[in-house]
Amino acid sequence: MSVTKAATPRRAPRGEKSERTQASLLAAAREVFAERGFERSTTSEIAQRAGVSEATLFTYFESKRRLCIDVVGRWYDEISIELEEQVPAIAGFEARLRFVIQRHLTHLMGDGIGLCALVLGEGRMVDAEFSGLIAELKRRYTSPFMAALSEARELGEVRGDVPLRLMRDMVYGSMEHVLWDYVTTGTKPSIASTASQLTAMLMAAFAFEAAPARAARRFQSDVLAAVRRLERDAGSAEDAA
Repeated sequence: MSVTKAATPRRAPRGEKSERTQASLLAAAREVFAERGFERSTTSEIAQRAGVSEATLFTYFESKRRLCIDVVGRWYDEISIELEEQVPAIAGFEARLRFVIQRHLTHLMGDGIGLCALVLGEGRMVDAEFSGLIAELKRRYTSPFMAALSEARELGEVRGDVPLRLMRDMVYGSMEHVLWDYVTTGTKPSIASTASQLTAMLMAAFAFEAAPARAARRFQSDVLAAVRRLERDAGSAEDAA
């Protein structure tokens, strides 16, 4: 009786030449994805640009999706390293916020609409195989900003009544709207101007409200409530008369 052996998973070759080939494939894939988007890109074109056969491509990457995830992972690594090195060296939360916004927009718009849509789209992916990996990449990517937010709260630079995660989501969510508008319309906004506008808007929302200002607003609210009660009571007295 013949025994059928289970297929052995292919392993990517190792060595300096193999590393160069893998790097060439990733660079070619990034170009093709940026130009055509994920759906319209083909592994044959990626292999051709890298100067290898399609069979060689599949020696290193089991599928176009796997290749896509590695391209997105490289993108996150690049910007994460930059933020980890530079954000802590910037003085003041507002300056840090502006830097994070400007670098995020620059990186995502720098390689064209295709790659921008790819990174944004993969960030929303719910694929069971890769969603955990994407979530971990995003955690590392946003970690320098979360550390800056936490420090700003301790120093009294930002308000303490809003969860840090919600503040983070306000920052990246507002940028995502700008980026999707770029993807859908093809109109690239001024990064410097957009970064300044978003920074000003978000700082107004995050700013620490001093105790006298809070007390004044509470007093105004109490006065308005008292006036409304008096008006209601006066109206009731007239009706009774």
